[in-house]
Amino acid sequence: MPNQTNFGQMRIFVILPRIPYPLEKGDKLRAFQQIKSLSKNNEIILCALNHNRKLDKQNAFGKLQPYCRSINFIDLPWYVIPFNVLKAFFTGLPLQVGYFYNSKADRIIKKLFKEYQPDHVYCQLVRTAEYGTNLPAPKTLDYQDVFSYGVKRRREKASFWMKPVLKLEYKRLAAYEEKMFRAFNNKTIISYPDRNLMQIAEKDDIVVIPNGVDHAFFKPMESAKQYDLVFTGNMSYPPNVDAAGYLIHNIMPLVWQKLPDTKVLLAGASPAAKVKALENDKVKVSGWLDDIREAYSSAKVFIAPMRIGTGLQNKLLEAMSMKIPAITTPLANDALRAQHQKEILIGKNEQELAEHITSLLSNKELAGTLAENGHIFVHKKYSWDEATGRLEKIMKNNQ
Repeated sequence: MPNQTNFGQMRIFVILPRIPYPLEKGDKLRAFQQIKSLSKNNEIILCALNHNRKLDKQNAFGKLQPYCRSINFIDLPWYVIPFNVLKAFFTGLPLQVGYFYNSKADRIIKKLFKEYQPDHVYCQLVRTAEYGTNLPAPKTLDYQDVFSYGVKRRREKASFWMKPVLKLEYKRLAAYEEKMFRAFNNKTIISYPDRNLMQIAEKDDIVVIPNGVDHAFFKPMESAKQYDLVFTGNMSYPPNVDAAGYLIHNIMPLVWQKLPDTKVLLAGASPAAKVKALENDKVKVSGWLDDIREAYSSAKVFIAPMRIGTGLQNKLLEAMSMKIPAITTPLANDALRAQHQKEILIGKNEQELAEHITSLLSNKELAGTLAENGHIFVHKKYSWDEATGRLEKIMKNNQ
C-alpha cells in the first residue's frame, strides 16, 4: 500500500512495549496522550506488544480506535519470555530488552511496516528499540527515563542476591542506551535531569519532551475528605513500593506523634505484598480504582516521597492540577521544577517531610495558597498538546 497521507501529514509507525490502556503506568499514559495529540495532524499505525493475558484488549482497542488508522496488538507468549531473557543474558543484551524482544513479533512488525510504508518510526523506551533499528525510515527513540540510572539506584537498596544482577543490568543498559543513540535519527527524554544522567558524550542532542496533564479531566472536585494524606501510583513498581514503605515506616510515626489521628490512603494498581502489609487502622491500601481522581479528591494533602527512580512523576502533575497541595522530595522535583514553599513543599529527609505534612494539615490558609499556586504552575508549564507538538516538529524535520 503506497503512502496516501495528505500533504503535511505523516504516517507514524508507533512501536510500544505495552498496550497503552488502561492508564495505570507512566509509559502507557505518555504513549496514549502522545498518540491522541499526534493523531490530530497525522496517521497513526500502532504496534503494541502485550504480555498481559488478563488485559481487556477489546476495551483498549475501543479507547485507541479514534486516534489510530491501524491498531495491532502483538502478544508475547508467556512461555517464551524466560527463554528470551536467558538468550539476552548470553548475547549481551539488557535483560529487560530481551524480555520484550520476540522474533515472531519482529516478523509481524516488519510485515506491517512494509504494508503501510510509514514516513516515520517512533519507538517508546529502549525495550522496543531492537524492533526499530533495521526499519528503513527516519526514526525517533523515546528514552523517556534513564533506565540505566534507575537500575543503579535500585541496586543501592536491593537485597544481597539481587545486587550482582542489577549491576550487570546497569552496565548493559548504559552501553545499550549509547548504542541506540547512534541507531536513531532523533532521541527524546522526559526531563533535563534525566538527560544529564545519560552516559553519552552528545547527550545534549537528546530533546526533552516532558509529559503533560489532561487538565480537563484532572480538575478540582468537591469531595468529602476521608483521608488526610494520599500517595498514588502503580503499587508494584519498585520506586513506588519503596516510597510507600518510607512514608509509613519512617515519615508517619513522626506525624502521628503530633497528629495521632492522621489517616493515609495508598492508592493504585497491583499493590505488592510489601504495600499490602502496610495497611492498618490508619492506613488504607485501595488497590485498583476505576477513577483515580477519587483518591486525590478524598485527601487533604498529596505526597510523593520518592527516593529511587527517574523521570517526571505524573502523580504530582495530576494532584496539582486537581488543586491538592503537594509535598515531594528533591529527586522528584528535579524533573518537575516547581518552586519550593510557593508551588510545592520539598523535604530532604523524613523529618522535613513530616514537618511539611503537619504544617499543611494544621494551617488551612497555607494549604490553600500552596494548592492554588501549584494549580497555576502545572497549567502554565505542562500541556500534552504543546509537548507533543515539539515531538511532531522534530519528526517532520527528518521526512
